[in-house]
Amino acid sequence: MREWLQRCWRALVAPRMLYGWRGADGRWLAHTRISTGTRIESPERLAIGDHVYVGPFNLLDASGGLHIGEGVQITTHCALLTHSSHQAVRLAGRNYWGDAEPPGFVRRATQVGAYSFIGPHSVVMPGSRIGRGVIVKAYSYVDGELPDFAIAGGQPAVVLGDTREADRAWLDAHPAERAAYDAWALKPTDEPPR
Repeated sequence: MREWLQRCWRALVAPRMLYGWRGADGRWLAHTRISTGTRIESPERLAIGDHVYVGPFNLLDASGGLHIGEGVQITTHCALLTHSSHQAVRLAGRNYWGDAEPPGFVRRATQVGAYSFIGPHSVVMPGSRIGRGVIVKAYSYVDGELPDFAIAGGQPAVVLGDTREADRAWLDAHPAERAAYDAWALKPTDEPPR
């Protein structure tokens, strides 16, 4: 009986993957999957590509504008931020709450390029720009820019390598897959302007 109750409880409340997503622009993204366990703040300001995977227990703060490119994978327990108030709260103290954004409040668009991977427990700060084909290793803190095809990790995240090196070895062993890789990797960037 106990096992049956546990299965029922998990079936009713456990996070699920939802297949398909309607973007803020009205486009249906049939291959995008977002977990019900992910919180999206200001979804109307989220620009997201197709073939995106967002796992459970993530925070996507799109209040300042969040662009997630095609094929991005966001694993679990990640925060992609477009606003930050920690300095404003310290500066204003009890006067923090009001109608206007207080001094020290930050709101900036954040961007993750096509076919990038955000490892578990990573934080991407407001205004950060992650290039295409980037791997952000687990437990990383990204505050700034990461170039296309970087392998990055740490607090703060620094460039540790280039994903094209690992990709090259795999593509050499599987030459039939080269066209699919080149279709996005050699394409001019489709990211929004700064």
